[in-house]
Amino acid sequence: MICVSAFYPAAGESRFDTAYYLDKHIPLVKDLLAPHGLTRIEVDEGLSGFALDSPPNYKVICRMYFASIEGFQAGVAAVGGQIFADIPNYTDIPVEVQVSRLQTS
Repeated sequence: MICVSAFYPAAGESRFDTAYYLDKHIPLVKDLLAPHGLTRIEVDEGLSGFALDSPPNYKVICRMYFASIEGFQAGVAAVGGQIFADIPNYTDIPVEVQVSRLQTS
C-alpha cells in the first residue's frame, strides 16, 4: 500500500477555502480515483506548530491511500488533469506532493 500526501504550506497571505476543499474537491478526487485503487482519504487542518502558540507549518495535509503505486500512476494519467484543474477553485498555494510506501512495525 502507498500513501500520497499533498501538503499545502501555511505561507503568508495565501488563500485556502476549506469548505470548498472538503465539500467539492475531496469528493471529486474520491470519485475520479476510486476506480484506480484509492482506498481512503484523510485530511488534517493545521492548528499550530509544535509549540501550541505557534502557527501551523501547513494549512492542510491530505493523505490518499492506494492499493498500489501502479494504480496511483494510472489514475493520475487518466484523471490528474481534472484534479489539478480544480485547485485554483480553493487555493493559490502551490501543492507539495510526496509518495510513500507504508511501513508497519
